[in-house]
Amino acid sequence: MTKAVILGGQGEALAGRLQNKSLLKIRDKAMIRYVIDALLETQCIDEILVIGDLEELKKLALDETVRIKQSSPSLIDNIQMGIEAFPKKRILISTSDIPMITKDAINDFVGQSLALEADLCYSVVQKETLEGRYPEAKRTFVKLADGIFTGGNLFFVDTEKVGRYMEIGRKMLMHRKNPLRMCSLLGIKCLLKLVIGKLSIKDIETRVENQMGIRGKAIISTYPEVGNDIDKPEDILIAEKYII
Repeated sequence: MTKAVILGGQGEALAGRLQNKSLLKIRDKAMIRYVIDALLETQCIDEILVIGDLEELKKLALDETVRIKQSSPSLIDNIQMGIEAFPKKRILISTSDIPMITKDAINDFVGQSLALEADLCYSVVQKETLEGRYPEAKRTFVKLADGIFTGGNLFFVDTEKVGRYMEIGRKMLMHRKNPLRMCSLLGIKCLLKLVIGKLSIKDIETRVENQMGIRGKAIISTYPEVGNDIDKPEDILIAEKYII
């Protein structure tokens, strides 16, 4: 069975973006509860750690199997906290702002990750998959040789190996909303190939392994909710439309 960490901290202050999203109500239910409930319904997760506002999380009367821990203002520090909570384990890390997530989407991602035996797995969703289900959603997409993708909100990591590379992870998280800046961290060759539309998923995986010494794999999820996070006020209206 797999351990799961949910990142439920306040996050950075960005203009036009929601803050402390995990506790926002969607149909009278805190957004993070949708993620927790989906994880509890899976067949692959046996322990959940939520990192967020401790006092506010206590008010949600969470399942007794769910552990909670006070978050810090830094996303990367919260990730580090989650990694340190499960030493020498392969764990699922999820954001708290994907209320449409389902147990099937989680089971699929974890199953593929376990089969690959990689050090780091990162979910991506094709544009046609996401817009086919949520045509109103406005996401940041990047054109690769394999197709047009948006980053997902599920990660699978080997805590023993990935924990040693948090500095480059910090830089990549800083630029996660800007594919060009993010790709530039992998070198000028990758950046140029991205600009001309020749960069492939395999290119990125190879560069990550050569530069960071870890085996990274992108997993193309066929579940659009993996890539459809709540980021702006208008996203709440979309979520309310699709959550029954």
